[in-house]
Amino acid sequence: MRHSPLIPGRGLVPLAGGAAPGRVPLVAVAHGSRDPRAAATVAALLDQVPLDVRVAYLDHCAPTLGQALHGLEEAVVLPLLLTEAYHSRVDLPAALNEARAHQPRLRVHYGTTLGPHPLLRAALERRLAEAGVRPGDPDTAVVLVSAGSSDARANAVVSRMAREWRRGGWWTARAAYASAAGPTPAQAVAELVRAGAPRVVLAPYLLAPGYFADKVRREALEAGATVVADVLGAAPELVDVLLERYEGAQRDPVSLVG
Repeated sequence: MRHSPLIPGRGLVPLAGGAAPGRVPLVAVAHGSRDPRAAATVAALLDQVPLDVRVAYLDHCAPTLGQALHGLEEAVVLPLLLTEAYHSRVDLPAALNEARAHQPRLRVHYGTTLGPHPLLRAALERRLAEAGVRPGDPDTAVVLVSAGSSDARANAVVSRMAREWRRGGWWTARAAYASAAGPTPAQAVAELVRAGAPRVVLAPYLLAPGYFADKVRREALEAGATVVADVLGAAPELVDVLLERYEGAQRDPVSLVG
């Protein structure tokens, strides 16, 4: 049975759709947000995954990872995060080791983050197309916007994605960050407008709506962007990535310290 977030007083609420009997349960761990749209988006994504799925959150929402793992003998744990950074390298392994200390017989297969992955670029282009932007339009400059991280390696991944995107026919492509690094989306848009880009659009490299997505949209439009695409959300490409990460975690799990 697949599960949505823990509802106070109701426990784990089943999601619609069928599970896959005999498969190792999947526990998908999202960052968490006070904005209810974020949890709804995560639920919509996981509802498309044909496995026994539980969701957990690192912050702001229930259930915690320990709560989601409770009662399981074996699980695949995947970070619903778009880049490797502090949460996937430190927070999640610590939470997993704590859960294993309370459940010593628990077998955990820890997988990698969703990104980077070629299908995420396809999902970004899907969102742009839905907003009326033809992928690879030579008269369009695209700004790839991530949440940003204090981990320079995570920011470098986004920057590399933007550089690779430039070869797809765009006027140009560049990275921007909503926090912790520069340029900001508004700065990137303004610089491209000054450079003579015929049109500037934003592709949010964000999983769900919330504070960052709203801030990025508002400030980018004020700076001169003509289009801001939707967040990745429950794009079907993300379902394929999740399934690939699920299989990979069982073949070659990420090691946990401790």
